[in-house]
Amino acid sequence: MAKYLWTRLGVATLVLFAASAMARAESRDALQTRAKQLFGVLPAEAPNPANPVTDAKVELGRLLYFDPRVSKGQEISCNSCHQLDKFGVDNEATSPGHKGQRGARNSPSVYNAAFHVAQFWDGRAADVEEQAKGPVLNPVEMAMPDPDHVLGVLRSIPGYAPLFAKAFPGEKDLINYDNFGRAVGAFERKLTTPSPFDAFLGGKLDALSDAEVAGLAKFIEVGCPTCHAGPTVGGLMFQKLGLVNPYETKDLGRYEVTKKESDKHFFKVPSLRNSAKTGPWFHDGSVRSLDEAIRLMAWHQLGKKLEPADIASIAAFLNSLTGKPDATYIAAPKPLPSGPKTPKPDPT
Repeated sequence: MAKYLWTRLGVATLVLFAASAMARAESRDALQTRAKQLFGVLPAEAPNPANPVTDAKVELGRLLYFDPRVSKGQEISCNSCHQLDKFGVDNEATSPGHKGQRGARNSPSVYNAAFHVAQFWDGRAADVEEQAKGPVLNPVEMAMPDPDHVLGVLRSIPGYAPLFAKAFPGEKDLINYDNFGRAVGAFERKLTTPSPFDAFLGGKLDALSDAEVAGLAKFIEVGCPTCHAGPTVGGLMFQKLGLVNPYETKDLGRYEVTKKESDKHFFKVPSLRNSAKTGPWFHDGSVRSLDEAIRLMAWHQLGKKLEPADIASIAAFLNSLTGKPDATYIAAPKPLPSGPKTPKPDPT
């Protein structure tokens, strides 16, 4: 009798376990379908018909991205603030520029940025090609006085001429500032970070842990995809900071570009890919904790007070958005040797 009872209990346990497993599988399957509709799998590169990505452009763009000689003091490169071995950021609230100056805004990650609706927090650059030319001439950042000064440095380095010729065949004025932006932009268009979340969206239902799946469900339930949708989980629209409950900031955001009253305190919605690794957060880098960033966004943007367990759950999902770039692609290249007439660093 005891043996018979144990067997029946054992079978019942197995049935319940199987039913529970089936329910979880069905839940994951339904959630995967819904998530794929909201987000979509991240492509391998962000195309631009006006600037097709070629191996020659990428090779040149990589060198330019890592070259500090395109800054006034010859100490700062694109990689200084957007470090490719640190998920495309420097983990500073605001980045140190020429002579240690700091701007007012946080340096966002360069990874997956080419998919965004525009570049910079205020969207003042249409694409990564235009964005690449901005910091070089910014007096607080790389501080080059004008494009001609940048081109003079590049022309004085013998190795650049053949690389520009290879990247832009048939052009007469090869080393020009637009081509500088096109080369760096082409390199950045392949800076993508596929993550476990993409594997899940692609049909690998066990790519996420139970905690991450629960976090995804909570992320959707709370309403985060209202702004953070698409393959980059954000970056595709502008939104007012403090949409529901006011957020105190002196930064006028997109208004500084458009001068439209309706754009005051609007910023580009950041991508949440790699967000667990790219703190401090927000436009000014003022938030030091991912949990705090989640809490503040839920309150100010959605009008919701989240319980600590809900915040932790969403944070678990955000960790599943941490991707791994191609190590070979992002490896720092050997710099081209300077020529005898290459200008010396300008300390002023």
